[in-house]
Amino acid sequence: MDIKQLTDEMNRFVRSKGWFEADSKRPQTPRNLSISLALEAAEILEHFQWRDEVTDKEELASELADVALYLLELASVTEIDLEQAILKKLEVNRTREWDVEGSNVESQKSHDN
Repeated sequence: MDIKQLTDEMNRFVRSKGWFEADSKRPQTPRNLSISLALEAAEILEHFQWRDEVTDKEELASELADVALYLLELASVTEIDLEQAILKKLEVNRTREWDVEGSNVESQKSHDN
């Protein structure tokens, strides 16, 4: 399944729950989705708190899936082609240098926009 198909599946799920409706208790706004994405990403950190190894791979996979689903939905509601955005970012990153003495990280960040 590709990104478009996964997004379609996510949208079908959201629609089936009524979350696209105006009176939804879980409105699919960029703000709400961004908050949910950050909260789910933080849950990934819990798997590594006080340890370096994965202890519950299935639970970690579930949290990663939550993050991916919120990311897909956020891209969808903001009308961002996530596949193209990822490819464009990879091209930008190919021109960047990390861990080079004297590199200006702030200057590189300004080119990311």
